[in-house]
Formats: sequence, C-alpha cells, structure tokens
Amino acid sequence: MIHVLRSPIHRSGILLLLATGLTFWLGESGAAGPAIVASILLLACLKGRLIVLHFMELRDAPLLWRALLEGWLLLVSTAILLAYWLSLSPA
Repeated sequence: MIHVLRSPIHRSGILLLLATGLTFWLGESGAAGPAIVASILLLACLKGRLIVLHFMELRDAPLLWRALLEGWLLLVSTAILLAYWLSLSPA
C-alpha cells in the first residue's frame, strides 16, 4: 500500500476522493452559510487544480499553459463566490 503513495497521480486520486467525500458530506448535512459555501468552493478549486496539474499533466508544462488554466479556475471560482456574496445582500 505504501508504494501507491509514492506516485503523485495516486496521491492526487486519493485526495480527490477525500475532497469529493467531504464536499458531499458538507452539501448533504444541511449545513449552510457563507463559511460552508466558501469551504465547498475551496475544495472544488483544490480538486480542479489537482486535475489540471496531475491528470492533464500540466505540472511540467510551460508556465503560460499552467497560468492560463489556473487563472481560469481562479476567475470562475471568484465569479461564483461574488455571485453568491451579491445574492446575500438585501434588495
């Protein structure tokens, strides 16, 4: 079992499973509020970054490609968080 943890792709897969389980638990537990939403979004960003770097193999890609995809992930996540924050404001 230890040999599995030596591979970055296997570690990423395990982290993706754990993050998915935690996200599911947070969503299904009925917990609500800005902190929970931010936590779920942070986990989604972490999962996206793991997929980009390890499964799409951009870990060793030129900086431009990494910056484009990680920037896109940050942009979309920020837009979602901003939309949520604006929805909390009184009308």
